[in-house]
Amino acid sequence: MVRSRNSMRPKDPYIGREFLHGQFRILQKIGTGGMGAVYKALQPDMNRMVAVKILHAKLKDRSDLVARFRREARAMSHLTHPNTVKVLLYGELDEGELYIVMEYLDGKNLNQMVRRDGPFPVERAIPILIQVCGALEEAHQQGIVHRDLKPENIFLTNGAGLTDYAKVLDFGLAKVTEREMRPGSIMLTQEGMVFGTPEFMSPEQAQGQILDRRSDIYSLAVILYETLTGKLPFDARSSMEYIQLHVMTQPIPLDQRLADKTFPPGLGDVIDRAMAKDRSLRYQSTAELAEALRPFAPQSFIQEWPPMNYASQPLALAVSPDSAREAKPGAREAKPGAREAKPGAREAQPAAHDTAQPAEPLGEAPTFLDAPVSRPPRQRINSTIVVVATVSVLTGMLLAVLALKLL
Repeated sequence: MVRSRNSMRPKDPYIGREFLHGQFRILQKIGTGGMGAVYKALQPDMNRMVAVKILHAKLKDRSDLVARFRREARAMSHLTHPNTVKVLLYGELDEGELYIVMEYLDGKNLNQMVRRDGPFPVERAIPILIQVCGALEEAHQQGIVHRDLKPENIFLTNGAGLTDYAKVLDFGLAKVTEREMRPGSIMLTQEGMVFGTPEFMSPEQAQGQILDRRSDIYSLAVILYETLTGKLPFDARSSMEYIQLHVMTQPIPLDQRLADKTFPPGLGDVIDRAMAKDRSLRYQSTAELAEALRPFAPQSFIQEWPPMNYASQPLALAVSPDSAREAKPGAREAKPGAREAKPGAREAQPAAHDTAQPAEPLGEAPTFLDAPVSRPPRQRINSTIVVVATVSVLTGMLLAVLALKLL
């Protein structure tokens, strides 16, 4: 008897499963990440589809990862911006796996759309980035730095009268699937924790430094650059080379990237400032970046989307991915608000099963809904690569200085 390859695959234990007294029924897997899997599920009483992320069973005994998973969920629960994906509730299954229930989105991520449609015209790209700035500004005001912004983490759906209604995904709750990774790319990870993607990393992230919101601003500029041109601001043959270029080399000017395409005067200057190597020279908030982009947006969008009126706040720092504090609740990263710093009694105590205690309702928060795309996977490497890259860059700079002196 010959069996098909699909018939030989082990059945996913969660598909068909119900939890919370039948409130949710898992239908199919829609993505897999380093920390968990994302499923499409039915909520019969509400007559709607939701997405459910479940932490991998093999990780449930890792107290550091479980704490990070819970900490990120609590932090995200305070985000209410409409361009941030909503988290509905979270809890614990019978076997102790943590789960998060999120809104289910129809659409594609920005990377898929650019690959399908080609480079976006300015009047299409700018409104998307302004929406993303709004979502990030709220997160930054609460001490949350994304640290892994890329087109794959910007989801486009329909809403608010827009066909390109943006939703920011993956604030640390999930990670991109391998099938969505770019050819030859790598993810800087440690036990499934996302620390960044070389093509979109800020210079300080590439060097393993402590991050603040200005790192996200750099990544946003790279995303805008690629959305407008279909190309990255550097020509590199490897992820290691991208890391070095981010640290040492100025990007190819926007107006020189495509021979047959021109851009409005001043737009390249906005991108250059947002990508300044010295973060003190960048825009200091995403609200400031959004205001710099508004002159390039269609008038119809400007009329519907007023300027942000967030008050200026001190810079919020994110713990360096290579520090030991990343695996533990850090003083600043783990405390976006007083309530997030200490797990609630109900959340801290493992439930016997998912119906023994009510799931903890949340506000609005992001996750990542994986969608298939036919591209080779990014290769993963250990976060030690950041240190190696930094040493390589510094060594190269010292050799250049010595060579100049000898001359």
